[in-house]
Amino acid sequence: MAKNVSPKKSSTKKTVANKAGATKSAAKKSVAKKSATKKTAAKKKSAKKTTAKKSTASTAAKKTAAKKAGATKKSVAKKAPAKTAPKKKAEAKKPVASKFDKKFLDEQKELLLEERARYTRSADNLQAEADSLVESREPGDVQFDEESGDGNNLAVERDRSLALSASARQSVQAIDDALERITAGTYGMCSQSGKPIPKERLRAIPWATERVEYKVGGLRR
Repeated sequence: MAKNVSPKKSSTKKTVANKAGATKSAAKKSVAKKSATKKTAAKKKSAKKTTAKKSTASTAAKKTAAKKAGATKKSVAKKAPAKTAPKKKAEAKKPVASKFDKKFLDEQKELLLEERARYTRSADNLQAEADSLVESREPGDVQFDEESGDGNNLAVERDRSLALSASARQSVQAIDDALERITAGTYGMCSQSGKPIPKERLRAIPWATERVEYKVGGLRR
């Protein structure tokens, strides 16, 4: 004989089965949520690490650029030529005071004035002579050399007179300089050594500026 199953028992079994299925589904969903949460957290950590790496790389790049800029500035500073201090102007030699007595200096001053008057007259006369040679020269006169037997023509004489006149005026200028040295109190001192020029030399050449050992000869009287 077939067993009769109570409807209540069948319904209970179905309910239990439904509850078990719901529980399994809820468990699966919970596991899925947890897995998704873990993945999201992992992604966030990965993103943070990537951002940190980028920030670190950017900071390192900035430091490298700063170092390069500093090195470039130092290199430019080294290459820049150092400013040289301006050279001091050579100090002019101070004139040495004269060591001659007043009597000798007065005698030399008188001698210089006499020589100046003589050289001035000579220079004026020679200049006048040269001018007169030009005025007296005829249009047909020409200059000949010594081989032709006419070396003392008017042109040669005029050139000679002009040269002697110029030399005399140079002597006048040298005498004027000597007179100024007497006034300044530096007359008779060698311009090279600062030592006194011997009186014998000064009497022979009153406008002398150097001792014989520094300059042999000089302007002649």
